[in-house]
Amino acid sequence: MKIGFSNDMYLKMQSEHIRERIQQFDNKLYLEFGGKLFDDYHASRVLPGFQPDSKLQMLLQLKDQAEVVIVISAEDIESNKIRGDYGITYDLDVLRLIDEFQEAGLLVGSVCITKFSGQPMAEQFQKRLASLGIKSYRHYKISGYPHDVAHIVSDEGYGQNEYIETTRPLVVVTAPGPGSGKMATCLSQLYHEYRRGNKAGYAKFETFPIWNLPLKHPVNLAYEAATADLNDVNMIDPFHLEAYQQTTVNYNRDIEIFPVVNAMFELIAGKSPYKSPTDMGVNMAGNCIIDDEVCRAASCQEIIRRYYKCLCDHKRYGETRDDLYKLELLMQQAGITIQDRSVVCRALLREEAAGNLPAAAIELPDGNIVTGRTGELLGAVSAALLNALKILAGIADDVKLVAPEAIAPIQDLKTEYLGSKNPRLHMDEILIALSASAASNPLAKKAMEQLPKLKGCEAHSTVLLSAVDEQIFKRLGIHLTCEPRYEADDRKYHKH
Repeated sequence: MKIGFSNDMYLKMQSEHIRERIQQFDNKLYLEFGGKLFDDYHASRVLPGFQPDSKLQMLLQLKDQAEVVIVISAEDIESNKIRGDYGITYDLDVLRLIDEFQEAGLLVGSVCITKFSGQPMAEQFQKRLASLGIKSYRHYKISGYPHDVAHIVSDEGYGQNEYIETTRPLVVVTAPGPGSGKMATCLSQLYHEYRRGNKAGYAKFETFPIWNLPLKHPVNLAYEAATADLNDVNMIDPFHLEAYQQTTVNYNRDIEIFPVVNAMFELIAGKSPYKSPTDMGVNMAGNCIIDDEVCRAASCQEIIRRYYKCLCDHKRYGETRDDLYKLELLMQQAGITIQDRSVVCRALLREEAAGNLPAAAIELPDGNIVTGRTGELLGAVSAALLNALKILAGIADDVKLVAPEAIAPIQDLKTEYLGSKNPRLHMDEILIALSASAASNPLAKKAMEQLPKLKGCEAHSTVLLSAVDEQIFKRLGIHLTCEPRYEADDRKYHKH
């Protein structure tokens, strides 16, 4: 696959830039860390070459200087808010994050519970943290936040919050999800630091939008597509333009809140160190793009994928938070249509040629597209997967990697004993059958060895897939889209 982003350059440049920012202040920097730290797959899709754990690896270069504070809202604890990608509550995700950070070698100093107003479940969570030997602090709801600046920056505002004890020059403030109170935690700490005579600083780390790319660059449009449910909008930073006569890109929430943040800085420190939201950021990703065309093409594919995901979510769940109109508008701004996704056209053509049986297409690393259709033994995506592995391994199309007599017992197990109405093998089942065949069949073994080559490939199905098949695509690193229709679209209320 073509690379458009230098990960090594990014790790070096980003860590050096954060060190420089620490030195600008009194050797104490509170860094608000947005987005996913461990598994930023969006960034890896739109910036080919960016590794999903790049931000973690960058922090590890600073691990002797850094400690982590994890922020969680008491309101999110009380409402049992769920993190969608993991399916666990935010409080459990805090414990997961602590494990992940510590296993990676980063110091987790404490947990801060924000917006606290006596919520019973928040108190219970704090007791649980204490039993695990984890320090925790309470930050309270402040009336008039964020606009009553004089009240916020006072003894009755930030002053009533508990001061978080930290020991390292770089304090990384992160959270399970948005709206947890990361910025408020950083600014509260600044208030307390200045009262103690420490001229600490604040900075913000967000990968997207990339400030030094054009407003309508596909990489930035893809960020808008990814946050269609949040109504985030990329904007020219008017404060930066006025201060420096330089056009940069930020997003609406940071631009809207900047005058308030700036006023808080002035009350806390006497003078704000920043003239714009862009100044507050430390992101160097835009400087590490080494092939703009590759990143543009990858981002256009991401926008189309987000559009298809929205269509499928509407089909499955009815109305969703994703804004279909906004995604269509973003496609127009990028100058793309679904026809720009090659696997879509090929899958639909294969379906038509197969007499409207469900079909699937996978684009291989060399640009070759292989297809499959639903048969008696295999579903369309399972057939396409086997065909792809054959081509990658240089195995003739007529070779049976898994003998039909080996598939039949699995079908019997599904239908006779496990109550399934669909005898055709899902992707996980065909991979298990292939691995069993590999023990005695050298060609099956050779095919299995090609699986890592599928990472980063594109795929499309002409029907919605089961959760099992979607999960296998995700584990293989294949970027999947589906047509928003079921294989048997005569069921009106519930689909298996």
